[in-house]
Amino acid sequence: MPPPQPSIIRVIDLETTGQAPPAHGVCEIGWQDVALGPDGRWEVYGEGGQRYVNPGRPIPPITQAIHHILYEQVADAPFWQDVARPVLDPYPRRIALAAHRADFEQQYCTPALTRGADWICTWKCALRLWPDSPSFSNQVLRYWRKPQGLEHERGLPAHRAFPDAYVTAFHLRDMLNESSLKQLIEWSNIPGLLPRVRFGPDRGKAWPEIDDDSLIKFLGDRDIDVRYTAETELARRRGGGLVGRQSPQGSLSWDD
Repeated sequence: MPPPQPSIIRVIDLETTGQAPPAHGVCEIGWQDVALGPDGRWEVYGEGGQRYVNPGRPIPPITQAIHHILYEQVADAPFWQDVARPVLDPYPRRIALAAHRADFEQQYCTPALTRGADWICTWKCALRLWPDSPSFSNQVLRYWRKPQGLEHERGLPAHRAFPDAYVTAFHLRDMLNESSLKQLIEWSNIPGLLPRVRFGPDRGKAWPEIDDDSLIKFLGDRDIDVRYTAETELARRRGGGLVGRQSPQGSLSWDD
């Protein structure tokens, strides 16, 4: 009798015709699983996979220039509603879904298709766990961190669904071995906590380094992550606790 298959977190990546439904549709999904081993360590698990999806509309040239998927490649593929559930919900093994900048994937992967799954956003978690990274894109993290075991060619080309999911799975594996599943889900359910100021005269500075007047201006920013980070830093200055973390399980330090 074969051994029971482990519970998994399924990392996914979508390639689409644009930024948001219903104006845009999915044209490709890729996935790679991460599983908890008997030794208590998380590991990248299985071969992963990829499926084309008929988006039900043309793929604009500006989007094709990113992922290079031709409409002829997806014209005879099944539609999203037929593809999504088997990939997103390998019940009962899947305990969560993950993606880099998962807010984007969640627009298409609705609770009805995921059976209300919890999500991990590896972008938001990277901000917390690896604040010294020069950038937090999937690919910059790949080359800055050089995750052990990642096969270079298998993670290419970038901006295609399976290679991107494959790379993200290595980030997730290391996050889970550094922190906890519960913590990663909690961080993923709130806005991103940015280590450094992104723009303006204070660009590149850690948030505690900017003066109060500059900080207050960010409280009204249109970007929810900027607002949240500014609010958190303001609370710290008023005695509301530290921003950042000193260890994977502790609170953050803003030393950059």
